[in-house]
Parts: sequence; C-alpha cells; structure tokens
Amino acid sequence: MKLTGILGIMVLLLLAWAFSKDRRVINWRVVGWGLGLQVLFALFIFVVPAGAKIFLFINRIVLSVLSCASTGTEFVFGALSIGPGNPGSLGYFFAFQAMPSIIFFAALVGLLYHLGIMQVVIKGFAWVFTKLMRISGAESLSASSNIFVGVESSLIIKPYLKNMTRSELNTVLTVGMATVASSMLAVYIMVLHNHFPTIAGHLVSASIMNAPAAIVISKLLYPEKEKPETLGLKITPQFDKKSSMFETILDSAQSGVKLIVGIVAMLLAFLGLVALLDKIMILLGSPVNGLFNANIDFSLKGLLGYLFYPITWLIGIPGPDVGAISRIIGERVILSEVTAFQDLALVIANGAISARSAVITTYALTGFAHIASVAIFVGGYAALAPSRAKDLSQLGFRALLGATLATLLSASVAGLFFQNVSILAM
Repeated sequence: MKLTGILGIMVLLLLAWAFSKDRRVINWRVVGWGLGLQVLFALFIFVVPAGAKIFLFINRIVLSVLSCASTGTEFVFGALSIGPGNPGSLGYFFAFQAMPSIIFFAALVGLLYHLGIMQVVIKGFAWVFTKLMRISGAESLSASSNIFVGVESSLIIKPYLKNMTRSELNTVLTVGMATVASSMLAVYIMVLHNHFPTIAGHLVSASIMNAPAAIVISKLLYPEKEKPETLGLKITPQFDKKSSMFETILDSAQSGVKLIVGIVAMLLAFLGLVALLDKIMILLGSPVNGLFNANIDFSLKGLLGYLFYPITWLIGIPGPDVGAISRIIGERVILSEVTAFQDLALVIANGAISARSAVITTYALTGFAHIASVAIFVGGYAALAPSRAKDLSQLGFRALLGATLATLLSASVAGLFFQNVSILAM
C-alpha cells in the first residue's frame, strides 16, 4: 500500500508535468515546498499522537456546532429533519436534513468575518504560502481563503484580478475547484457521519491539504513566466463589513439560500441529463456487448470508472475496493461531489469497502472539481474582472484538470500515512 501511494504521488506529478504549458520554466521550489507541507501535515495527523488527538477534538467541535444547526431545521421542518436512527425519524431526506445546514454555516462564517477572526486565520495561512512557496500575495490569499469559503472568496482578491498573470489566474481557479466551502463541508458531514464518525476531522484535514496541492499542480500545469504584481507582498483580505452583526447574519444566511438554490438546480438538471445520456450510451453499447459476448458497463459512471481505475489503485485504495471507488471518483467529475459523497455513504453503510478506502476516498472527493464548477468559477471571476473573461474561459478546463489531480494528490499523501489503528480511522 505504501509503495502504491508513493507511486501515485509520482504519477500524478508526472501527469501535471506532461500537460504543462511550459516545462522549461517550472519553479521546483513551489513543487517541493507544497508537497512538503502536505507530507508534514499528513504525518502530524496520522502518525504523531498529539496531532491525531487535536484533529479528533476538531471532529467533536465541528459535530457539536453542526448539532446546533439542527435546532432551526427541526423547528422549521419537524420530523422531516430527523435523520435515520433517531426517535421520530421518517427516513432520510437530503433536502430537509443536509441542505439547511448550509444556511447555518454561511451565517456562522459571515459572523466570524465580521468579528475579524476569519481574517486572522486566513492571513496566517497566506503568510505560510507566501514565505515558503514564494508565490504572489494574491495567490496566497486566494488559496488560504478557499480553505474556509467557496467562490465568494473571489471578493477577497477582487482588486488584484485585473492585473493578475495567466499563471496566477490558473492558480486561483484551480484552488477554488480543489477546495470546498465550510458550508458545503456541513452537507458532507450530514451525509456521512452516521456511518463514518470521524468524517468531520478528515474533511477539515482534506480542505487544508488541498490548498498547497492545488498550488503545486497549478504551477506545474501553468508555470509563472511573468512577474506578478503582488509577488512577495503581504496583502489584506478585502471584506465588505456590514454595519451590525445582525445585518451580517441576515446577509450571510441569504447567501446560503442562494447557494442551496444553485446546488438544487444543478442536481436536478445534471442528474436528469446524465440519466438520459446513460440510457442512450447503454442502448448504443448493447450491440457491442452482444457481438463480443462482453459485459462492459457503457453508462457514464461505468466508463469513467474504467478511466479512473488505474489512478484509484495508485492512490492506495485496496484491490477489492478499486472498482467501486473508481466509479465514485469518476462520478464526481461529471455530476458533483454531493452525489459522490452520497454514494460513498451507501457503500460504507453496506460494508462494501474497508476503512482505509473510505478515508482515502474522502480526501479524493473533497473538492469542487466537476464540470459545472468550471462555469461557476469562470463566470464568477469574470463578473468581477470583465477584462479577464477571455483568459479565464481559456483556463477553465485546465484548472479543472488541475483540481482533479490536486484532490487525488492529497488522497495519495493521506493514504501514505494512514494507519487502521489511527484514532482518526472509522
């Protein structure tokens, strides 16, 4: 398992190098320090007893905060909001049990911004990235803020977007797609925590590890050839502070509602279209199976499963679980991480995969790397910097490739150090 994890890291870096815009100018300091930060972080979590205990504590804190979110949900939706296994539950309803937590976490993060707490944490991470990896201040700020918030982090670097180099823009897009907002982490926790008690700790860990991973992959795919405007500079996060805490909570909660509407619309459209495409592909593939007496799965999920099969094995997934996990990882690229995490919860509940596979897959899925996110991020940043719309649109799918490789890189590093005896195991 350790050997495949090391091989997986090498192959993923090699793939990024192979698709590089210019292999001659790659800054290997960025690659070395970024990978080093990931390794040190994973070592601290999975091997050092104190590190594991800290993240187990974080797991309990996050679950405690999430339990507070259910207070409002139960008041509004009643029995529909009570999850399976609890008294009075009517079953599992994604819309009433997982999605409302987005509003609570959006309001909580907005409040932390208003109080100045989030800015301090973000500037701390940005300082580490700037000092060690020698990337621009704007890139560092974007990467650090994306650990905690989603596409709205674009507002933090809005003044710098119009003068960013193409390499910087690629990094900003890649980091955005490789990380997830804390409000979305709440959804994944709601989906998985009944079957995976330590999921919150792993999601926080994955969100942190994905930031340097995205920088590494981005700088391999699109190396910096110009001099960024904020190179070596410490810049301050831009935040539109409201006049009061209540206005902040209201505004943030409304942003959470908009996010829910966007996610629901995406799921309704994509799930339906993919189901239609599956029927067409299976119909077209039936003659092939009949002609060669084969049993090829021609569904979109099945074909993507075949594509991701070798990578899934390389990141450290045990052989018996590779088939199921490769389909889930492939599904994330076309649909979203929401449906992928739901399928992960299902295979865990059925006892179909090992604890090791569940942990590594969590790191591989923790990101916003799917086709719909290209439109979301390119459109979002282009609205803030219209003069860069062409550059952003040209970089969109390169960033998607980078974000996918970054999440898989984090999974490989996590698998390298994960031990079934770890207190962060299932």
